[in-house]
Amino acid sequence: EYDGERNPEGERHGRGKARLPNGDTYDGEYDKGFRNGQGTYRFKNGARYIGEYLQNKKHGQGTFFYPDGSKYTGDWVNDQRHGYGEYTYANGDTYTGQWFNHNRHGQGTYVYKDTGSKYVGGWVNGNQKGEAELIHLNHKYKGKFLNGNPIGRGKYVFDIGCEQHGEYIRSEEDQEEGEEEEEPPLLVAPTWKASKITEFTLWIPHEENPPSPREASLGTAAAAEAVEERAAEAEEERAAEGVTEEEKTPSVA
Repeated sequence: EYDGERNPEGERHGRGKARLPNGDTYDGEYDKGFRNGQGTYRFKNGARYIGEYLQNKKHGQGTFFYPDGSKYTGDWVNDQRHGYGEYTYANGDTYTGQWFNHNRHGQGTYVYKDTGSKYVGGWVNGNQKGEAELIHLNHKYKGKFLNGNPIGRGKYVFDIGCEQHGEYIRSEEDQEEGEEEEEPPLLVAPTWKASKITEFTLWIPHEENPPSPREASLGTAAAAEAVEERAAEAEEERAAEGVTEEEKTPSVA
């Protein structure tokens, strides 16, 4: 069923409403018989798309509401999530970043609602892969990821002022699996092997290396000595002022 404008050739053209044989409905713009431009498509299963169309396909900017309560807002190309967009999942997690052929692909940020942790870095075909940071409440991990797991050399950075360097070693069971496996990550996670702990310096953008312990102690001693000198000078000034006042005030017989 169709209710709307048509062109001289009798094609759906302009603004109109349509009910498809499968029960879906569309309310929006048409061009020579095709959904083209802005429109709202309601699926029989409860899903809904509001956005741009090009020749009956989602193309351009649009928002898709899924039946499970999840939502995607962003770029579409040829009916696929493609470009840049934000996906809010049914459990409250969010992903904001690049998409390619319906998958998370490129650079993006995934925020876990339950813990507040977030992954900031690379994605390949929907999986965490490449250089990234996994940021938690009071520390973060910086390194490489593969299929959702950290791998190779990296470091943990703690808010208390230190870094733990090391390497994630894959188990033999992990290594035997093919890299192109599309199944969820294996339960056997890589093992962390720490190598050293170092300090890190905050708010010193112009200094690449923190001062040595000897330099730091000398600096502290010099600061203490300067404080003592200022205190002595202040005491002398107060004594001099006291004498001056006594000279100005006549004695009472």
